[in-house]
Amino acid sequence: MAGKKERKQESVAKPQAASRKELAAVDRALVESLKQRGELVSGAPLPKAAVESLLREIVGVCQAQVSPLRVAYLGPEHSFSHAAALHRFGHGPELVPVATIGAVFAEVEHGNCAFGMAPLENSNHGRVTDTLDCFSRSAVRICGELPLRIHHCLLGVGERRQVRVVCSKPQALDQCRNWIAEHLPGAEQRAMASTSEAAKLAKGDPTIAAIASEQAGRELGLSLLARNIEDHAENITRFAVLSRESGPKTGKDKTALMIELPHEPGALADAMVIFKRQRLNLTWIESFPIPGSRGRYLFFIEFVGHAAELRPRRAIAALEKRAVKVVVLGSYAEAAVVE
Repeated sequence: MAGKKERKQESVAKPQAASRKELAAVDRALVESLKQRGELVSGAPLPKAAVESLLREIVGVCQAQVSPLRVAYLGPEHSFSHAAALHRFGHGPELVPVATIGAVFAEVEHGNCAFGMAPLENSNHGRVTDTLDCFSRSAVRICGELPLRIHHCLLGVGERRQVRVVCSKPQALDQCRNWIAEHLPGAEQRAMASTSEAAKLAKGDPTIAAIASEQAGRELGLSLLARNIEDHAENITRFAVLSRESGPKTGKDKTALMIELPHEPGALADAMVIFKRQRLNLTWIESFPIPGSRGRYLFFIEFVGHAAELRPRRAIAALEKRAVKVVVLGSYAEAAVVE
């Protein structure tokens, strides 16, 4: 894996960056303030999730008025990526469905959309390979994260006893395989491009059921045949919020790096010692083969702290002396799981 050392890439220029940064800061401040204070409505506490959702919608509308935003996500509508985009941005911006994760990156990189939502990892099935591949080829950065709890439902237009085919995207079928084996042992499992496409197919045939979100069922007029059929209750997909710049410091941040190390004994161990010396806690690490380069690997590393802070700066500088390549993918506020 020997090669010329490369410095981290610089972010491309952004239009209207100041307005968006200011609105993002207002968004975070308002949401966090109300979540902590527990605002009262008619003398009763308003649930924090409801407060956050309400504020997200208000700020989203304000953003659209000051600086119209477009947000790309892996479509179609009513997919879990769509749900993640709604949780993060509300209905104010224009949400743009695209066919692939690569297209999400392209929309942001080319300036067609200010932000993008891309699945990064699942708590049960690990990394999302297409997203890591896109980071290896793109100058797009991470400015936020959104961990979304995934609940799968069985949807259809008939009764459960009529179901002969269960369709969904492969990951959803896999996450529900034990439930399907127990409750629909004779059913054919049919892979689809997305949970939304599966739901649309189920709408036209009572013998076909789809695994998708409850929201998709409501939007498409499907009956709820079974709720929360995922095999593991802790089924969380973490989405990366993509932009052309990193996020500002909030005091509770994480930073993601993409590095390539020399192909020599102890290279990875030496890199890990750097984080230990700077007392930086690692929260995520993945190895990924460099496309078209047999035997060479990228490492995706996430740690607690913002890249602008002293200890992270020291760690990144030390890594640059040892690594073939160091790219700061972005710093962003740590986010709680969205139910």
